[in-house]
Amino acid sequence: MTALFALATSLMWGLADFGGGLLTRRTPALTVVVVSQGIAVAVLGAIVAATGAWSQAGPQLWFAVAAGLVGPVAMLAFYKALALGPMGVVSPLGSLGVTVPVAVGLVLGERPGLLQFAGIGVAVAGVVLAGGPQFRGAPVQRQAVLLTLLAAFGFGAVMALIAEASTTVTGLFLALFVQRVTNVAAGGTALYVSVRRGGRALPEDEDGGMKVVRSALPALAFVGLADVAANGTYAMAAQRGPVTVAAVLASLYPVVTALAARGFLGERLRGVQAAGAGLALVGTVLLATG
Repeated sequence: MTALFALATSLMWGLADFGGGLLTRRTPALTVVVVSQGIAVAVLGAIVAATGAWSQAGPQLWFAVAAGLVGPVAMLAFYKALALGPMGVVSPLGSLGVTVPVAVGLVLGERPGLLQFAGIGVAVAGVVLAGGPQFRGAPVQRQAVLLTLLAAFGFGAVMALIAEASTTVTGLFLALFVQRVTNVAAGGTALYVSVRRGGRALPEDEDGGMKVVRSALPALAFVGLADVAANGTYAMAAQRGPVTVAAVLASLYPVVTALAARGFLGERLRGVQAAGAGLALVGTVLLATG
């Protein structure tokens, strides 16, 4: 079940990243984050009310609050790093966040078997290569590297924090709701500051930016709900098996994003990306059978 939930996490995170990437081509990234997460808050709020999840409130929800604060910071750092580029270096480095929950698992006493250790190494290498790293050419600014490493640490920290935020299914609904409310509050504050400094909240469109956002609501809802579901399935994977295994399998989402771009946009996978996808598959098999 750990492998199943973790692979479902990769699928949903990969599709959410693909959808979010398309949306940010026309709509400011902060607006995409705030609106998509706002929709998730509304859905999760209804679920929490229907299931009586408020009864699961406790000190562990502070982990969800922390995850909600760290997540937007990591995302903004990642977007800034992508803007500084080159993306072929930034994207693979961002996937190194998997080392955070893996390290937490090892500190807590988890000791994967030999095959699983091999699978972790192979899968992480595959994820990095699937991002299409550039091995020569475009120089990399130090600021881009630092921002990417900050983002990677943040992404990994969110995985580790959300896994500690609940121990029951109804408690998980509440934890995800609290995380998303915090996301919206943090992202909304950042958007407000950005607008005050001259940034845009709506797309530049001759038909009206608000019309563009309204037409994109189904896609925004998909991105927000897929991200929430991914956090939920990851938490369940981490609770049912070794975090070291769950974290690596859940971090295969760059492969899903690359394949989605190939299938829906006709983008060709570079040789290094195809090799990375193959290695990720081999690592998955080793982890699942180990």
